[in-house]
Amino acid sequence: MKPCFLKRFHPIFCSLASIQSATPVLLWAATAFLQAAGPDLPLLRQQLQSAEEASDNPAIVELSRRIVDADPNDSKTWQTLATKELESGDQDRCAATLEAWQARVHPRPKVIDDIRGDLALARKDDRSAEHYWSLYVAANPKATGTFEKLARVSETAEHWQEAVDWRTRALALDKTPAGLIARANDYLELRDWDKAYADINQANAIDPSDGAVKEALPRFELLRKFIAQIQVLDAQVAKSPATPLLWLDRARLFTLGNRPSLALKDSEHAMNLAPLMMRARIQAGEALLDLGRGDEAANLGVSYDLKRDKNGHVPGEALRALGTADSRILKSPGQPEPFIMRAKALREINQYTLALADAQVAMKLDPRSAAAHFQAAHAEECLGRTREAINHVESATQLNPGDPVSWYYRGLLEAQRANFEAAIQCQTRSLAIRESSLALLERAKCERRIGRIADAELDTERSQQLPRPSE
Repeated sequence: MKPCFLKRFHPIFCSLASIQSATPVLLWAATAFLQAAGPDLPLLRQQLQSAEEASDNPAIVELSRRIVDADPNDSKTWQTLATKELESGDQDRCAATLEAWQARVHPRPKVIDDIRGDLALARKDDRSAEHYWSLYVAANPKATGTFEKLARVSETAEHWQEAVDWRTRALALDKTPAGLIARANDYLELRDWDKAYADINQANAIDPSDGAVKEALPRFELLRKFIAQIQVLDAQVAKSPATPLLWLDRARLFTLGNRPSLALKDSEHAMNLAPLMMRARIQAGEALLDLGRGDEAANLGVSYDLKRDKNGHVPGEALRALGTADSRILKSPGQPEPFIMRAKALREINQYTLALADAQVAMKLDPRSAAAHFQAAHAEECLGRTREAINHVESATQLNPGDPVSWYYRGLLEAQRANFEAAIQCQTRSLAIRESSLALLERAKCERRIGRIADAELDTERSQQLPRPSE
């Protein structure tokens, strides 16, 4: 190329090179300008759909915010945003979203009230939740899910008839086995046995393989075994509502039928009628424990280790023993013997604090009651207070030195604190009054601990010649 030609066109070449080098920067600036001018809503909605399919809640929330900022009239995305914020536990942001949604979209979307109800429930404000949901179903009478939410909040408040009414409206729109079972449970709380079993039967007829049916049916069938007896007691309670034993007998049937909420109501009613009845307290405590409300049972003095039978209930004979003692205390409140009887019955179902309280009442009524001291000793030992237990059993043996059981028990306590000589002496006193294999074996154990092997062998041999207590 000739020098003159290069010289002539050099400025043009430089300008072209400058434009070429600036092109990427210009393209980036243009793209940024276009993005700032307005987001690509179809792309954002496509990304939101992908995030929803992946259940990526943080992405769903962020993309929903960007969409409603760009399109404030998009009620569907507002609803998604508010719902996901609530699900993630961000209650304050959910509340702000609902306010912004209501301010920007006209006419006001009805579903806002439904979500406000959900938010109120999350904030443990059941009354406000009920208010907002009621507004929503008034505007949308086909909102089956909200009818069910209203039913659940009514059940929490134990407004059983209202719960039935809400569930009836939901079932009119969509009759499902789960809905029928839920209403059947509400009918049980209303003691409307016929309607409850009509619902469970209908649920079973619709779909016997339904999971809710398969779970609920055995429980209803168990209770059905006691319905005839319950109905007899219903009539008796209606005739004599001030008789606590009727309420307790019916509560027992509810317990046997695995309906602790019903058992609790009847037991509490009996407690109100007769506050000093220990049987009522124990049955109420059992129901509370069955409901998982151990703290409330403890407030009644009923401990978690309440004795149960093979079916998981307090043994019937224990309740009868408590009832007998209650009756005798009512008739003779100034006598120690009924309190001693009840202390023993309480101890036998592992209620040591209550047993000790009754033993202490008996000791106040008669400080020289050996039996009262004996029961107090047992209760103290079971509460882990060995020193106090020994003091009481010493008093029992002093007040009634002819009782072999008190000497035997005193020997057990002495052995627990490794006072083997004293334990041997106590078992010897017990054996002198009445020979028993148990006392011989306990004495043999102590004799071995201090090296008196020959004596221990003799006691063991003799114990084998005597009948066992179970024989």
